[in-house]
Amino acid sequence: MQFTVAVRALCEFTAKAGDLDLRFTPSPTAQEGIAGHALVTSSRAPGYEREIALTGEFEGLRVRGRADGYDPGRNRLEEIKTFRGDLARQPANHRHLHWAQAKVYGALLCEARGLQQVVVALVYFDVARQKETVLEVVHTRDDLRAFFEDQCRRFLAWAMQEEAHRTGRDAALGAMAFPHAEFREGQRDLAEAAYKAAVQRRCLMAQAPTGIGKTVGTLFPVLKACPGQQIDKVFFLAAKTPGRQLALDALHTIGAAPSAPQLRVVELTARDKACEHPDKACHGESCPLAKGFYDRLPQARAAAIAHARLDRESLREVALQASVCPYYLSQELARWADVVVGDYNYVFDANAMLHAMAREEGWRVALLVDEAHNLLERGRQMYSAELGLGALRAARSTASPPVRRALDRLRRAWSDLLPATGERYVVLDETPGEWMHALQKASAAISDHFDEAPHEPPGALQQFHFEVLAILRLAEAFGPHSIFDVTVEEGPRGPQARPCIRNLIPAPFLGPRFEAAHATVLFSATLAPSGFYRDTLGLPDDTVWIDVASPFRAEQLQVQVVRSISTRWADRERSLVPIADLVAQHYAAQPGNWLAFFSSFDYLQRVAALVRERHPQLPVLEQSPSMPEAQRRAFLDSFVPGGRTLGFAVLGGSFGEGIDLPGDRLVGAFIATLGLPQVNAVNEEMRRRMQDAFGAGWDYTYLYPGLRKVVQAAGRVIRTREDRGTVVLIDDRFGRPEVRALLPAWWQVQHGARG
Repeated sequence: MQFTVAVRALCEFTAKAGDLDLRFTPSPTAQEGIAGHALVTSSRAPGYEREIALTGEFEGLRVRGRADGYDPGRNRLEEIKTFRGDLARQPANHRHLHWAQAKVYGALLCEARGLQQVVVALVYFDVARQKETVLEVVHTRDDLRAFFEDQCRRFLAWAMQEEAHRTGRDAALGAMAFPHAEFREGQRDLAEAAYKAAVQRRCLMAQAPTGIGKTVGTLFPVLKACPGQQIDKVFFLAAKTPGRQLALDALHTIGAAPSAPQLRVVELTARDKACEHPDKACHGESCPLAKGFYDRLPQARAAAIAHARLDRESLREVALQASVCPYYLSQELARWADVVVGDYNYVFDANAMLHAMAREEGWRVALLVDEAHNLLERGRQMYSAELGLGALRAARSTASPPVRRALDRLRRAWSDLLPATGERYVVLDETPGEWMHALQKASAAISDHFDEAPHEPPGALQQFHFEVLAILRLAEAFGPHSIFDVTVEEGPRGPQARPCIRNLIPAPFLGPRFEAAHATVLFSATLAPSGFYRDTLGLPDDTVWIDVASPFRAEQLQVQVVRSISTRWADRERSLVPIADLVAQHYAAQPGNWLAFFSSFDYLQRVAALVRERHPQLPVLEQSPSMPEAQRRAFLDSFVPGGRTLGFAVLGGSFGEGIDLPGDRLVGAFIATLGLPQVNAVNEEMRRRMQDAFGAGWDYTYLYPGLRKVVQAAGRVIRTREDRGTVVLIDDRFGRPEVRALLPAWWQVQHGARG
């Protein structure tokens, strides 16, 4: 047997004990951690060695890692840990883990260099106070070797089990047959392209229509490629819960086939949805599922891997049987899963858990990104942050005097952000120095407060600090990809500034995540034009693009363009009656379930009111703003087979994509807009930045995002090869060549009268 494990993973498996303890102690940022390590090592004597690669073996188990530093003159091996706060309050189990890592590195160093003894040191560096605390112990080579072998023995049984699982998994994947009798039309092309991407270590963008089985068509070939490419994990990433469920269903289908591999599948669920005790804090003195978490973890882990599919419910069941937290159990199990299904943020966020694990463990990972057109806006959100004065006031109301003084200084600096010209929105060329300095001082004061009061329950001060830290972290990476803007809003005491670091182009942040993956497959029914997504997402230059032919026929969908009506803002008022009458006319000619999409709730409500007034016999149903999930479900449930519902919805909202109404549950759709984002100060600044970066400001900001929403909404009508329906595109601009080029190639558009 040859099983490889990183030093950190070995020690986390063998040396963690006691409670799960997540009391608020703000950790250093990645840049602070790197800078802290650099400061410590730069202060050492000449000849000091940094980042020493070490390996060792025990009974077929190969352990590898990089020791932080070694001083030959003092014969001292150092494990450096950066932190904030009071070191005396560090939980004992954390210190125990750190010593375990240091001693394993000491054992590997003694074997590699023939040392008979070594000074093993933990170097704790406080990034706020720029101060070192050194703890050191002299260990003999024999003592360290005995410790190393003990850790390895404790891990070996698990390692042998894992090696057997991996061998069996790869053998079964190599022999695995496609789970259906045959590929659907277009599905084989998608599967072949995904397989080649995995084999060639490439990134693939696949625009593939609804109905061909994209989820199975990407999962199956990438899994098939795992043995030959020594791929350790497949991460299936979705923007929404339905996407995760499709992946779980597809994996169930693949696993149900004859001779199918016994894949370990783990679904990651957001903390707020997985938490069993939302009224309690994440430490053993508050939450019973945190008490003794690491003591009971081995039992829970062993029980969990007996399940082939650990979705949210089955994982919860295993966790509660072992009395451990389901959310943190799922994170532990991600280390041992073959396929992890979760949200985009687990790989692409600044603090992405799966990305961090993959780097630490050296995994070869294949990424599957479902409905990848959503990643652009989600990426912008991940790397944007804003602050409001209301949050500062709430934090101040419960703050200690020292913190209150720091917040008052921040408040005074905040007032300087208000534009002297009286504008309601301004973009600054750089982050404002005085305000940022006050923000850093406030953050330090809050950190000191929590050092002194670590048991303080979560509240407004803690939440404000999280928001402050987000701004400070983004400020460290500020560049042309983002802007610092200030929006002026009316507050209880007059105008107040809302500062924001707003990401416009997530490519610099997302690009390294694609580079780190062994292979990536991004797929969606709307992923064109390819250059737009390649540029804004930061995809590699050698990314492959395919446009899978639709299985649908032109005669299935009647596409009509009404060019006698303009939905531009200036023409909005005179478009209301013509649209209301047009909707009634089509409904009378083809009664059934229809959806009418508009650019805003105001537009929707005004047309719906006119339909009710002029055509009271029509069964109108409206989407409302901030519709709760139960109401959204009731709205969709109204579209029954053979029904007669005329639904009004907002383009780009919850009914514009991701819903499935096959057959006569939906016979047609009206789309009374090009879907262009609103022309406002933020989007105009984005247009300028897109023009500077890519030479396509209008297209990248307005046209491409708008038409994507149109195609997504129209795609609700035809879901299967048996469906028939109508799409009515209402606006004269749909007749323009540059707009027509962005509509699906299989559509045969019928142009109506000009305006």
